[in-house]
Amino acid sequence: MNNSDQRQLTVRSLVLGVIGSVIITMSSMYIALRLSSLPWPIIFVALASMFSLKLMGNTNLNEINVTHTAMSAGAMVSGGLAFTIPGIWIMMPEEKPSFPVILAISVGGTILGLIFTVFIRKYFVEEKELEYPMGQAAADTLRAGDEGGQKAKTLFTALGITGVFTIFRDWLHKIPGAWMSKKAATYGSSAGIWFSPMMIGVGFLLGPSLIFIWFLGAVLGDFGILFLGVKGGFLTTPEAVSLKASLGIGMMVGCGLGIIIKGILPKLKDIFTASFSAQGGNDIALRPSLTGVIVIAIAAIFATVCNMGIGASVITIVGAWLAVSMSSESVGTTGVNPMEIFGMLVMLCARAITSVGSVESFYVAAVVAVAAGLVGDVMNDFKVGYSFGTSPKDQWIAEAVGGIAGAVAAAAALMAVYTAYGPEAIGGPEFPAAQAAAVASMVSGISNLPAFIVGIVAATVLYCRGLPVMTLGLGVYLPAYLSLTASLGGLIRFFVDRRGKKVPESKAVEKGTLIASGCLGGEAVVGVVISIILAIQTIR
Repeated sequence: MNNSDQRQLTVRSLVLGVIGSVIITMSSMYIALRLSSLPWPIIFVALASMFSLKLMGNTNLNEINVTHTAMSAGAMVSGGLAFTIPGIWIMMPEEKPSFPVILAISVGGTILGLIFTVFIRKYFVEEKELEYPMGQAAADTLRAGDEGGQKAKTLFTALGITGVFTIFRDWLHKIPGAWMSKKAATYGSSAGIWFSPMMIGVGFLLGPSLIFIWFLGAVLGDFGILFLGVKGGFLTTPEAVSLKASLGIGMMVGCGLGIIIKGILPKLKDIFTASFSAQGGNDIALRPSLTGVIVIAIAAIFATVCNMGIGASVITIVGAWLAVSMSSESVGTTGVNPMEIFGMLVMLCARAITSVGSVESFYVAAVVAVAAGLVGDVMNDFKVGYSFGTSPKDQWIAEAVGGIAGAVAAAAALMAVYTAYGPEAIGGPEFPAAQAAAVASMVSGISNLPAFIVGIVAATVLYCRGLPVMTLGLGVYLPAYLSLTASLGGLIRFFVDRRGKKVPESKAVEKGTLIASGCLGGEAVVGVVISIILAIQTIR
């Protein structure tokens, strides 16, 4: 391919992107409800875009990048809805969904995410230069596919082996998903190993330093709070679990505040000047008057169509701004996007300050989760674009087109599942919707408020002092098996780095990075394919 060709945003890139976005979005809704998880779509759609455009001929890496940006946009919008809204039917089965309301939440959250992306892209991708492991893996995949040779052989061999492994694990069920410690479970801990090449690859790409902080958070949460607290007789198991969860959530909120205080507020004038300027070129630009009208219109729709009221609507929009910053930091440093957690936090603030109802509280969480999900995805795409020199403006336009198409598809898919199976299936064995059930349990409030406040204060201070507190907070909050599995990848990277220093000509680190990217790609691609097959079988 001739990458000197500057064609990037083309009619065919948008058409392919929208078609792909609708397909991936609808399958993502099903898999999110069915398996309570959602594989990153970026590598799958990157490969799909590359092969499709190669068949058409006369393409380049930048056009491929723009195409897959549009194609992946709706998947995490589905996650934002699936991880929140079904909690209404788990908690109140008599409540019937309204398609206009769900559509308003889906599209409104997507538009907010698109607007906020303009303000934060340059800070996280170009100035902080965060890792964004999924974006890095996608860039490696596209680059290897374009160049061919030994690098491509290494990457696609790892991708193929990991894909076969994932088929045996998730489709044929010949390999267990994880090993869990029964002894640790007696203390409320989920310590174990998840048999996930993707998570090991994430650990390798992040490197020993960040992984050590992540592991330290897991040790603090599971060993320090759960094991010592329960074993020492200081806490009951439910109290220890509550303390761990509340502290972890508080630390992530504190990290978000730290991002705003340290990274956003000091540069607010420059950020808004650049974002609202009418300059041309490849920069993303917004007109202040149009942006203000759109935000006000969204607030009005939330307040009236969704019956959230003015106060809760304003809190939702402001909270979404904080949440997308936290999402960008989390995805950039760990590859994890706990979008429903961010939705819970803003929901709790809205309930504490306003008289928003129980059903409408889920709407608040859903809007924030959709915005955070979309931004987490697009920041990976911008990482790829930054590597290739793709126009951020063209990428953002593609994200907007694909994201809005995906938002409509996500709302329709959620209604289809509800109509086909009924509310009694949501929260049951067929569609456990674990994240939505967690949101439902949080409607009553933070279980341990002192720990939550301590987490906020500590994380805000630590972040402002330059420490990777988001990674630490995720280690405290997330299930221990995720942290321990990622730590294996970090440990492997530690030994590879040592070998690379002793024998530089071996290019051990470069080869390890390609293999790690292949591990991410194999599991992510097969995960998406399986979700599409399951969705088709359900329709039949």
